[in-house]
Amino acid sequence: MNNDRLQKLLAFLDNDPVDPFIKYALATEYMKQKDQKQALIYYEDLLKNNENYVGTYYHAGKLYETMGRPAEAIKVYEKGMAIAKMANDMHAFSELQTVYLSVTGPDYEND
Repeated sequence: MNNDRLQKLLAFLDNDPVDPFIKYALATEYMKQKDQKQALIYYEDLLKNNENYVGTYYHAGKLYETMGRPAEAIKVYEKGMAIAKMANDMHAFSELQTVYLSVTGPDYEND
């Protein structure tokens, strides 16, 4: 585990507690350390407070899938696709659409 990197990121966050890049980097670092619970805290913060940070949606959705929470993953992917489309980020849209379709499958019905 690279606690040095984690400590630096936490110090950066103390200096700038609303910076979405720092929160994203923290979530990523916690995932590297296999700490899904801490990673989810930062991903959910980004989803709530920085909804236009497109990169969050793919990783937050994948984490929900890993945690056995597919309904939440689907909601995240759907919102992420809408945000990516509004931002004209077709690369992110395509990635989100791919994982969305892999979760929903051919028999999925969105009620």
